[in-house]
Amino acid sequence: MTQVSLYIKEECPYCKAAIQLLHDKGIKYTAISVYDMRPDERNELALRTNNHRTVPQIFIGETFIGGFDQLNKLNRNGELDTMLGA
Repeated sequence: MTQVSLYIKEECPYCKAAIQLLHDKGIKYTAISVYDMRPDERNELALRTNNHRTVPQIFIGETFIGGFDQLNKLNRNGELDTMLGA
């Protein structure tokens, strides 16, 4: 199964919703708090997301899919399982 990574702020309701969706589907993920990132790590993330500013910032493998709305849409359309190789 493909690695899922989320860059989050713990108090963010969309981050919580994304984590809940993944949890409900039994998908393992890694959640990284943006508060724990060094400035150079934040700059690298900005490059990988084309300066996406909101959280969560969700990656499936090395592919940036966007935030919770995009994750939820992929799930509703049945594309999330395909992307994960499930």
